[in-house]
Amino acid sequence: MKLGALYSGGKDSTFAIYRAREMKHQVVCLITMHPEADDSMLFHYPNSWVTKHLSDAMMIPAIEFSVKGRSKDDEIEALEEAIAQAKSAYGIQGVVYGGIASNYQKQAFEEICVRLGLAAVAPLWNVESLKYMNELLERGFKVMIVGVSAMGLDKEWLGKQIDKASLAKLAALSEKSGFNLTFEGGEAETLVTDCPLFVKKLRINAATTHWDGQRGIFEILDVSLVKK
Repeated sequence: MKLGALYSGGKDSTFAIYRAREMKHQVVCLITMHPEADDSMLFHYPNSWVTKHLSDAMMIPAIEFSVKGRSKDDEIEALEEAIAQAKSAYGIQGVVYGGIASNYQKQAFEEICVRLGLAAVAPLWNVESLKYMNELLERGFKVMIVGVSAMGLDKEWLGKQIDKASLAKLAALSEKSGFNLTFEGGEAETLVTDCPLFVKKLRINAATTHWDGQRGIFEILDVSLVKK
């Protein structure tokens, strides 16, 4: 099936594409939303501009769409328009997305797909958290934390790549503080800098950290694609 991928550059949307290809689907375009709201319930906020470089890294064309407005209705209206554009431009038959446990996102995405006559594909739905995070590492996904907003996650995590040691620490913090290890509830945001889908890897040339005492963003200022 020809699919468009809802794509943020984070681990879940990237791994969903990986899974879709394993399922023999053809991902023909990326759909990236740029929200106004930094606390969007539907979309990834930090560093969404970097996805244009990751589109090049995967050699998959992208549709980028800016959300005008901060309300739920504004975001759903913009997403439906973006998916409709993807259907018209690329002939997609469905949409793949990286949802794991958010019923709010699942309902919103599925209702849009029904209205547009498209299938909704969620290959990560209800995946077991620790098993999934370990699989990311085992499959060669290089995942950086670029935003944190949960008790137990402090400034030290911003700009940090997840490896076996840091995953063990995250798992312990997750149990202690009660946040979701996959960050499905927005406890943290991630960026994939390399994975098997990429023909080149992403190099971060300049970045700065913003921290207000409770939440923070690792703002990426400049990137380039380099040989693996």
